Amino acid sequence: MRIYVPATLDELDAVTHTTDAARWTVAPRRAHAVTKGLEAALPDEDAEGQEYVAALNAADDSLALIAARPNAPHQRVVITLEVPDQTVTAASGGEDDDDPVPSEVDVTTTVDDVAIVCVHVDELAAAADIADVLKAADEESDAEETAKVGEESETALDEALQRVTDRDLLWYDWTEIKNVPRA
Repeated sequence: MRIYVPATLDELDAVTHTTDAARWTVAPRRAHAVTKGLEAALPDEDAEGQEYVAALNAADDSLALIAARPNAPHQRVVITLEVPDQTVTAASGGEDDDDPVPSEVDVTTTVDDVAIVCVHVDELAAAADIADVLKAADEESDAEETAKVGEESETALDEALQRVTDRDLLWYDWTEIKNVPRA
């Protein structure tokens, strides 16, 4: 199964390179794929369009990973892998989780030394927009804690998020992973 794994740029440091592949060990985690649920949600999209949506959803999750790890480089990363079907299950929401989006899957077991198909990474200029998202989210969170959620903080976050999501991720073949520019 082809999966799109949201990641942070520093996770690419664990990739091993040989003459015929770039390999990475993926531990159990949330990822995205073209699932039956995604196909049902997007019946008018062809396979390529559905793959694109799954990758975009992974990019959104990469932004959440960056927000959770303050020292992570401010560039979204999606790692595309082919893994055995039995290592992946449909995602389910937990007690505190929202319902999963139709492309969400869970990698349920560690998949050692899997060959990377490609990676998608934000261009360097995206780092400033991602920093704006993180700053606006912190300001909105602070405002919520003081029960003074202002329209300005919501607008700043929405605008920053829009700038990030309007950006296309750059495509890198597995042979180019060592050359991915870092902010």
